[in-house]
Amino acid sequence: MNTDRTRLAASASAPSPKKKAMKTTTTRTIAAAAVLGAIAATTAISPAFAAPTATAASDAAMLAPYYTELDVTGDQQVTTADLDAASAQLGLTSTAPEWTTFGKLDSDANGTLTVADLAALSQRMIYDDGPFELIEASVIDMQAAMNAGVTTSVAITQAYLDRIAAYDDTPVAVGQRALNSVITTSTVALDAAAAADAARAENGMTSMLLGVPVAVKDNYDTVDMVTTAGCGCWNDNQTATDAHMVEGLRARGAVILAKASLDEFAFGFESQFSSFQKPGTSVFVASPYNTAQTAGGSSGGTGAAISANLAGIGFGTDTGGSIRVPSSYNQLVGVRPTVGLASRDGIVPLALTQDTGGPMTRTVLDAAVALDAVAGVDPADAVTQRQTGLVPESYTSSLSDTALEGKRIGYVAAMFDPSLTNPRATANATVLREWAETRAVLEAQGATVVEITPPAAFANVLNEGSGSTNEFKHDLDQYIATHLDPDVTARSLEGILANGNFVPSRATTYTTRNAVTPETYQAWAGPTGTHTTQLAAGKVLVTQMLDGQNLDAMVYPSAAPYGTVATNLRLSPNTGMPAVTVPMGQATDADGTTPIIGANVNLEFLGRDFTEGTLLGFAYDFEQATHARTTPTLFPALG
Repeated sequence: MNTDRTRLAASASAPSPKKKAMKTTTTRTIAAAAVLGAIAATTAISPAFAAPTATAASDAAMLAPYYTELDVTGDQQVTTADLDAASAQLGLTSTAPEWTTFGKLDSDANGTLTVADLAALSQRMIYDDGPFELIEASVIDMQAAMNAGVTTSVAITQAYLDRIAAYDDTPVAVGQRALNSVITTSTVALDAAAAADAARAENGMTSMLLGVPVAVKDNYDTVDMVTTAGCGCWNDNQTATDAHMVEGLRARGAVILAKASLDEFAFGFESQFSSFQKPGTSVFVASPYNTAQTAGGSSGGTGAAISANLAGIGFGTDTGGSIRVPSSYNQLVGVRPTVGLASRDGIVPLALTQDTGGPMTRTVLDAAVALDAVAGVDPADAVTQRQTGLVPESYTSSLSDTALEGKRIGYVAAMFDPSLTNPRATANATVLREWAETRAVLEAQGATVVEITPPAAFANVLNEGSGSTNEFKHDLDQYIATHLDPDVTARSLEGILANGNFVPSRATTYTTRNAVTPETYQAWAGPTGTHTTQLAAGKVLVTQMLDGQNLDAMVYPSAAPYGTVATNLRLSPNTGMPAVTVPMGQATDADGTTPIIGANVNLEFLGRDFTEGTLLGFAYDFEQATHARTTPTLFPALG
């Protein structure tokens, strides 16, 4: 299989079966000594499981500046080695030559290194020997607990498998949906976790993703689980290689835990799939906040799983809103990167003029860490050549709770209230209230919020359609030729229709897309096609809008409570420009939105090509000022 590929796959095992229950066996080990207590007693560190003192991977530097700026040993993280070096300099004063190296540790600025300065330094270690709580655990929480020996990747991985087994298939209320957020769990995830634990024991924390369980949308190829794209017609699609983005995750020690469900072949926003269902039937993904509601789509399974704490971080794909809609419905941070930042190779396509993959996480920091792992040039996806020289060492370096200070943030009023330009449209009360509160937050954080009067051609950008009709057949045929398991018999749209094992309501959709001719495709997506031309014009126009007002970003709501707002979601895919979406609040009784009280609204930041770091910084500043995400109460910690 896939003999045209040059990169080597990781060791492959037998195809993973449909997800199945796992035994509940979660264990933890507790470190015997607290870091700060050891400092106070001896000015040296000797915990039972030492925090990392060395690194075997160059990406260990990929930490937020808070965790790196006081490093004095050169490994770009604060470890026991830094504390030992600082301990040896206790009593050092600002007149000594060594002050050029150690003076930055003088946290109280009194001109002398003291035990208090060592205590402050210890706070920069990713190390926590207190109790570890899985619910809402961030990447930092996991790494700190694993570094301290409080828990292990094996224990965390097993705990997530236990939660999937307990919660994913079982409705929490009579007559409502089960979550249905996971299609397949990995039979080798615990082995990968054990390998991560061994790597940590030998080399310390070599990556911010070392041992972190990840769920990827089931259109990402994985060598240890089948890739169904949500369709029963591909239940046996065991690929020989990982998607390029999955390779990046594994290279940093992430544990690929599960394949998340999706709207079949990533078509729509309802997340309905037929994988491993009785032929002729399908199921829907549910929101973990209200299982009578959809989780959004097409990456709805990723959204529901990460929000319900069934995995550490997640990845989805976005053609016209498929990361940002479920992120909004499920109170997550979602990143739709610049087209060309992350390779699409090994991802089942929908429309390659607009397709891109990106993280969906519970925090902005997690999203930045996840994006670090997947950005990169890939010869198998030529568009990634655009990023050369434009990607930072780490997106975490942009995260600051003052990132918005002095920045100019633009908005188009009709993107919050469509009735301003469309008399037939209705403004959403929750969106308007949340925007008023959000604008005040942005301004309180030091931003200048600027209303933009868009040029007439801006409507063309928002009204350009998705390529999913005219491009799907062409792009799917390319994936089938280079990636699909040769034993799969449904090897074309015609073959899928003949197979019959797909979401029943999609027959007309597949028939229509199968009828698209090569001439129609070229007239749409060819070098001079109408769609190609409009996407290029959209990028130029929106960049000019930003430049003309000296704006650092634009903002707008990603969605309304379990609904959309006009054509907002098309702005990023119809320009190829990056967008980061972050929770800004939930519906209340005063909004009059019964029965969807508590339904979330996200704020989306859009910027120039390859400014993901800037946008993540803005989202982080906003997140720290609001902490708008809430935890789904329907899926508590297991007893």
